[in-house]
Amino acid sequence: MGEGYPHDADIMPFISSVNIACGYHAGDENTMQATIALAGKYGVAIGAHPSYPDRENFGRTDMWVQPEALTTLIAAQIRLLQRLCSRAGLTLHHVKPHGALYNRAATDKVTAASICAAIRETDPDLLLYGLSGSVMETTAHQYQLRFVAEVFADRTYQDNGLLTPRKEPGALIEDTHLAVQQALQLVTNGTAYTLNKQLVPVKTETICIHGDGAHAVAFAKAIHHALQQHQVNIAAP
Repeated sequence: MGEGYPHDADIMPFISSVNIACGYHAGDENTMQATIALAGKYGVAIGAHPSYPDRENFGRTDMWVQPEALTTLIAAQIRLLQRLCSRAGLTLHHVKPHGALYNRAATDKVTAASICAAIRETDPDLLLYGLSGSVMETTAHQYQLRFVAEVFADRTYQDNGLLTPRKEPGALIEDTHLAVQQALQLVTNGTAYTLNKQLVPVKTETICIHGDGAHAVAFAKAIHHALQQHQVNIAAP
């Protein structure tokens, strides 16, 4: 959230964690402060959402940044959000990389290590939210960080457990019923169906809904309601 879309306040009551853009792909200090205040109002755990410096492409274009420079870049974004949280009397809870940075770190050990090094440098007690079963998970353990296995309600999966790239057909789930169905299956069964109709195991500790999605508000409300109906306790890790 904090990416310039008008419905953050409509989504916030239905979630337990929020990932706030830190200015490199979207947002600025004003949007960060406003989103922090919203999270505080609803008791939502606050996360930094660091990105490549790529506002033009919303952080969704892959790029290579030298590892030490990438650590510095990510640490700067985390520290900025930490300062703003502290100013509001709140605490930063976690880090979740954004977009192309997230996708690269899911398969690239060097990028994952740069992210983990930035967290160790800023606050080793911060949780790292990353793609379930990915390279980020094993790297986080090597850096002695608490990893939270993230799954997606609004994205489809490939047979290898990775997300379908956005440029490919069928990458996005745009039907509320399908998003709810996938979320429930992930939470209750620990599995997901791929685009090829294969059933893959997926460890589930937090569910992502993209705040910039056309159906973000409807998805948040419907998934929140469905989880409650299935006696699932909704809380930040």
